Amino acid sequence: MANDAEDAVRSYLTSVKEDLMTGVSFMIPFVTIGGIFLALGYAVASLSNNVQDVFSSTGTAGWFLAQIGVAGLTLMVPVLGAYIAYAIADRPGLAPGFILSYIIQQGNVLQAAGDVIGLQGGSAGAGYLGAIVAGFLAGIVARWFKQRNVPEFIAPMMPVLLIPVATTAVLTPIMLFVLGVPISIANAGLTNFLSNMQGGGQAIVLGAILGAMMASDMGGPINKVAYVFSVGLISEGVTAPMAAVMIAGMVPPIGLALSNFIAPQKYAEEMYENAKSGVLLGFSFITEGAIPYAAADPARIIPSVVAGSAVAGAASMALGVTMPAPHGGIFVVPLSNQPFAFIGCILLGSLVTAAIATGIKPDFEVTASSAQSSDD
Repeated sequence: MANDAEDAVRSYLTSVKEDLMTGVSFMIPFVTIGGIFLALGYAVASLSNNVQDVFSSTGTAGWFLAQIGVAGLTLMVPVLGAYIAYAIADRPGLAPGFILSYIIQQGNVLQAAGDVIGLQGGSAGAGYLGAIVAGFLAGIVARWFKQRNVPEFIAPMMPVLLIPVATTAVLTPIMLFVLGVPISIANAGLTNFLSNMQGGGQAIVLGAILGAMMASDMGGPINKVAYVFSVGLISEGVTAPMAAVMIAGMVPPIGLALSNFIAPQKYAEEMYENAKSGVLLGFSFITEGAIPYAAADPARIIPSVVAGSAVAGAASMALGVTMPAPHGGIFVVPLSNQPFAFIGCILLGSLVTAAIATGIKPDFEVTASSAQSSDD
């Protein structure tokens, strides 16, 4: 009975993770377009020494590029909520997830809602946390409506009319007057807390924390929390955490590939080919390239990559490296304020990971023979 309950909880948590990852995967192209075009807008504006006026210099090349960037960064949060709802309820959840996520990003709307319920705050919008909550609620409610038995003549109208309208009508007052303002206050508090850690020694701690989070589950929910937080700061003009996160996310596959190249006797023979692809995946900012190593030996590999990524993230923040693009890995290095320091931090973290993994792993043949002996 206990095993059945444990399996049910594990299945539910897996489903929640998959729904969240669906939202994140659909959001990333908006993030990428927004970050890169905004960075290009600033770069073009810097050529004429009017970086600070990029948004007021209407009609200039920098202004047009910045408008595209702002559009991408504005839409990415509602898209996150929309596709979380889509993952849960399919098409009927898409529009409610988008609309609810969008409306609770509007500071004036939440501020008005706060005035109604007598709670001050909300002027900054509910951020990613609000979009995640809105997406899950919209998906759950839309799926509930979807499962209702209705007369046959009404069924064709359910996915395109009745379910989206009913879901939005039911959840709008809840999101505005019950959840929206408290989530906005919590989101602002978290953002301010982490943003204030960017000076002096606190910056190093923040970089280490973000780096460790990026490596701890190599593309899982902890990784995505650090990533989403850093992406959100780009729209605020704070780009140092994004550099730390990108660098830290590139370290695990590269560091483990280096260890595999240095000490091939410590890994299964087939892992050598994985090391070659791991270098490419790492430089492309795809942390998941380290998963085969972690799956084979999690007790030794996970501490190795967490240590290397934490060192890389801390070094990046200590040096003040910035990255205005939310994705792209080595291909967006020229956008950094310190390209050589950016690459140096990747190499530092990768060497730390390689050194630790190589030092603590036994030879693969010894491990295999020991396992054979224990089986006998």
